[in-house]
Amino acid sequence: MIVSAAVVLAAGAAIAWFQPQKLFIDERVDEALPTAPASATEPTATGADGTAPSRPATAEPVTLAQGRFRSLGHTTSGRAAVLEVTDGRRFLRVGDLHTSNGPDLFVYLSSTTADGPRDAFDDDFVSLGRLKANQGNQNYEIAAGVRLDRYRSVVIWCRRFTYAFGAAPLG
Repeated sequence: MIVSAAVVLAAGAAIAWFQPQKLFIDERVDEALPTAPASATEPTATGADGTAPSRPATAEPVTLAQGRFRSLGHTTSGRAAVLEVTDGRRFLRVGDLHTSNGPDLFVYLSSTTADGPRDAFDDDFVSLGRLKANQGNQNYEIAAGVRLDRYRSVVIWCRRFTYAFGAAPLG
């Protein structure tokens, strides 16, 4: 009886820690491209009849760096791009992402190159937050003080197991 209870507790703890069910559950998010909020001081274009358009035009973000994901610990594909919107804010745009789901996944900017050693991606990095979904298109705001010239790749990182799923160069 005690042995059975210990086995059940150990199995429950293993499932809670490893979360193997995530390998079979895909999560998807499809966020729009980031844009700057419309400013009340910006001039508004008018139509030929003198009326304002129903929706103000917004400028597309400028691409500062980009690269394609390569698989590391798990099959990973998609694109990573650092974008700047007209108000100066910067975002990491992860597009067409396809990777495995897992516990404790984060998006890092890393000083390690995308083809560098897998265990080095968390040596010098800045975390942009939890991975929102393992599939789709998603945006992560980059803090104003982050010096992009220090970081050479984007990595999908499992903090729990210190393991890189995939990385993209920022070039």
